[in-house]
Amino acid sequence: MEYSHNDTELLDQPIGYWSWAAHKAVVDHIRANLAELGVTQPQNWILDQVLSGRNGRTREEITEILEGYLDVGTTLDAEFDGLIEKGLIRVDDEEQLWGTAEGEAVFRQCTERHAAMKKARNAGVTDADYITTLKVLQRMIHNVGGRAWHE
Repeated sequence: MEYSHNDTELLDQPIGYWSWAAHKAVVDHIRANLAELGVTQPQNWILDQVLSGRNGRTREEITEILEGYLDVGTTLDAEFDGLIEKGLIRVDDEEQLWGTAEGEAVFRQCTERHAAMKKARNAGVTDADYITTLKVLQRMIHNVGGRAWHE
């Protein structure tokens, strides 16, 4: 691979630009791949919360978990509604969300697609380099008083 600058010049490159460019490229790639399966990235997160052994939670409970993910905030109502309309989740009389067989099938496809995307995205990147990159980014976030966490 050819890099944008030599090592000495890279030291003067702005982290804000390169972290933004990486974010945009990766998120655009993820969202385009999930769109092929008929779901948005936030819908995939919701499916994960509903179908990963945590059935029976409310919109509010799931929104609280997801509100920090890529600035979606509390704007997930349309995403919940879309999943319900597609029959991928259902709501019971107590407003709790449950998975459906169709939702499980789509979620399985999403999971398989994520594995393929990760393999492509991480091609040529060692585990050690990946770990170092995340630690450096987390240190920089900490150094500027930012807050970011992903579980």
